Formats: sequence, structure tokens, C-alpha cells
Amino acid sequence: MLLSSIVIIGVFLLLFAAFILKDVVAAKRSPHGNLHYSLKESVCSYLMLLPAIALICLFVLLPIVYSLGYAFTDYYLLKPNETEFVWLDNFKDIIENIGAKGDMYNAIINTAKFVVFVVPLQIGMALGLALLVNKKLRGMGVFKVLYFAPVVISLTVTSFLWVRILGGGESGLLNSFLVKLGVAPVSFLYDPQGAMYWIVLVSAWQGCGYQMLIFLSGLKGIDNTLYEAAELDGANMFRQFAAVTVPGLRSVITFVIITVFIGACKIMVQPMLMTGKQSFTITLNYLMYIEGYTYRWVGYSSAIALLMTIVIGAITFLQRYLLKEED
Repeated sequence: MLLSSIVIIGVFLLLFAAFILKDVVAAKRSPHGNLHYSLKESVCSYLMLLPAIALICLFVLLPIVYSLGYAFTDYYLLKPNETEFVWLDNFKDIIENIGAKGDMYNAIINTAKFVVFVVPLQIGMALGLALLVNKKLRGMGVFKVLYFAPVVISLTVTSFLWVRILGGGESGLLNSFLVKLGVAPVSFLYDPQGAMYWIVLVSAWQGCGYQMLIFLSGLKGIDNTLYEAAELDGANMFRQFAAVTVPGLRSVITFVIITVFIGACKIMVQPMLMTGKQSFTITLNYLMYIEGYTYRWVGYSSAIALLMTIVIGAITFLQRYLLKEED
């Protein structure tokens, strides 16, 4: 493994050096008269980039390459020396598991359910909050901080907080209020029909503050004269939102949809800490973690990761095409 790592990093460094050489030669031959080429400045610039490039190679590109290779092996973490290529056997096992409605089937259904509900909910909450805090009212800065506060809190802390609130029996905060009102305790997080929806609500609440800031920056970039012109034409608040706000936020909305979708596909911490390995809340990322770190089947886990990458990438490019995103 050490030798292969050195080879892979060496290839990356050679490609980086080739890119530097190409860039330097292109700058030297540039027809623009105002471009002053300096070898010393170019070398200095790329040397400053080198630490970041080295970290990317070690912690991003190298794991990706290894994961891609492991997807076609039977790599078992406790017996790495007995690893053999099994080619498409891991993917056949995944398909068979889906056909038998096993963990892989449940993970796909739960992940799809989570994405379908959390993406519009989180984006809607974020846009609503952005429109609210964009108003020039006294004390609105405090509300911005309060709305953004859940984002900076660790997902682990947030998950345990909501476990205390939604816990089963009378020990849960919400159930304790229900009992005082004469209502029997509800098993919020262990209800096969509703547990995933509670995770959706918690995730949307925790993450919408970040998208709120993105939408807020986009709202600041819309010219106020457009709203004034629309108001003079008799447009009400909803008409102004549809005719001015939405077109002005088009590129921002596209970016937010793609980033929230990708983040939703990678959900793992919330179901892991709030419900554990339950068939009605297990997700693809959580299943990949279980197979790779609990059962130590790194090859099978890498195959799941490869399929996730292909599907998420394909849907992301489709979103960009449908939303007609421009570079």
C-alpha cells in the first residue's frame, strides 16, 4: 500500500508540474503587451499553492483512487493481505440485496424519502428566513445570529438534543408535556412510519441557517429600483416576489438546490445517533459506514460509495441542465 501510495502521489505531482510548465510557457508567449512575465513570481505563486495541493492529494484524491480500486475487490479490513479482485461481484451482491429488499433496498428508499422532503423544506425555510431578516427592522441582527446558531452547533450535539426532546416514554421533553395534557406518550423516533419525517424536520431546522445567508447575499444584490417600478405598476407583494425576487435569485437558487441535494444524499449522523441501525431510518451513507467500519468489508462499502457517486453526479448534472445554469 505504501508503494502504491507513493506512485499515485508521484503521478499527481507530475501532473501538477506539467500544469505549471504549461502555464509558465503560455504566460511567456502571451501576445498581451501589458502582461509582465516573471519566472520568480510564478514559482513563488505555485510554491504557495503546493501545501494545499499536497493536502488535497493526501486526503482527497488518494482516498478516492483507493476507494475506486477497492470497489472491485473483496478487501476485508482485518485481512488486507488476502485481498483479491472480484470485479463486479460486489455490484451483483448489491443488486441481489435490493431484489431481496434487504438493507440496501431500505437504505435507498430512506435516502430518497429524505432527499425528496428535506430539499424543498430546507430551501423554503431558508428563503423565508432570508426574506424576513432582509427587512430593515430594529434588532434584526440578533435574529440573524439566532437563525444561524444551529449551523455552527455540531450535528452530534444537535442530534442528542433532539433525542432528549423526542425521546420515548415520559423521559422525553415533548412527551412530558403530552402526559401533563392527558395524552399518552408517543414513540416519535421509533415509529416506522414517522421516524424519518422527524429526522427531516431536525435536519431542515439545523441546516437552513446556512442557506439563509446565501439567499440573503443574493437579495442584497437585487436592485431596489426594480421593486419600486413593480410597485408603481400595481404589483402586490406576491407578484413582486415572482417577477423580481425569483429571477434575481435564479443563480443562487440553482447553487442552493445542488448543494442541499448533495448534502441530503450524504445524511448519516442524524439517523445513526437518533435511531441507530433501524431498517426504517438507515441511509446509504450510514450503510456504507456500517459495511466498511462495523463489518470491515471495505470492498463492498467502496462499491456502494462508487454507485452513490455515479448516481449523485448524474442527478447533479441533470439538475444543472434542467435549471439551465450558466458558467
